[in-house]
Amino acid sequence: MGQGGDLRAADVIAGEGDRVGPPSNRVAPVLASGGFMYLITDPERMSRSAAGSSIAARRLDRRPTPAWTVLIPFFNEREYIAETIATLAAQTVPLIMILVDNGSTDGSADVARAAVKAHGIDALVITETTPGKVSALRTGLGWVRTRYVATCDADTLYPPHYLAEAERLLQRDGCVVAGAYFVDPGADQAALDAEARKILSAARLLPRQCHAGGAGQCFSVEALRAVGGFDADIWGFILEDHEVIHRTMSQGSMLYAQDFWCMPSPRERDRASIRWTLFERLVYSAAAPWAGNWFFYRFLARRLQRRRLMSVHMRERAYQTIERPTFVSSHPVC
Repeated sequence: MGQGGDLRAADVIAGEGDRVGPPSNRVAPVLASGGFMYLITDPERMSRSAAGSSIAARRLDRRPTPAWTVLIPFFNEREYIAETIATLAAQTVPLIMILVDNGSTDGSADVARAAVKAHGIDALVITETTPGKVSALRTGLGWVRTRYVATCDADTLYPPHYLAEAERLLQRDGCVVAGAYFVDPGADQAALDAEARKILSAARLLPRQCHAGGAGQCFSVEALRAVGGFDADIWGFILEDHEVIHRTMSQGSMLYAQDFWCMPSPRERDRASIRWTLFERLVYSAAAPWAGNWFFYRFLARRLQRRRLMSVHMRERAYQTIERPTFVSSHPVC
């Protein structure tokens, strides 16, 4: 949902290792064309229109800030990203969208720019050259100015009430993160009810664990930043969605709801070898409430390191493993 004004979207290019901050701190708008504002970090390109940059920045800063930012990291998602953006544009609450291109080679960024323009969304399209989802999320979070942030996947569909339901949960006393359950596209009410029962039962049984994937997580920005946000120096492996929840829950609780869900795409993926093993999940179940730091940073990190399951390897289609994992369902109780 757009917020009005003439400048609807922005591009930002972040260099390797950059800690990108808000526009007023790190970059300035340098070109407005067809309703789009383009922001870059290349000093030579930035110098081309300093006066126009200052005017455009002041106009952008005068707009009321919504409660929500939607953060979407992506890599080669040309076939899916436009539909994802369309579902988020239909949200019942205002939002700002930050899309982080992590080095796509299929024109995904062009598709994203066209989609946000078509829907009139206030958005930034950022290029983060450091590979890995954690790096992309870190860069995107640096631009967030709102009270809440939703991490969304570029191949996932979101119902119109998604952010409103997340906000309802986050407004409860002590809640710092909301988790959505996953259903297949086109799922009927019976399928929704069945998945809701699973995740709500798991959350009641194991309240200090994460039961939702990164495509369905919504945070209090204050709480997320208080624990370091997304940072490969803290956690550079896969399962970053579970590790960041471990840290965030030191600030409060994670809640779920019957009507809080989303629909990841049904495409085939080679993901079997990047999940944790049944043994690792069992240790997580036992350790999470009492020894979460030990579990993630001494036990799991070493095992993932041996299997080369780093965040930067998520782009690969085939993954190598040393151990052959045994797997559990999407919403395991343990």
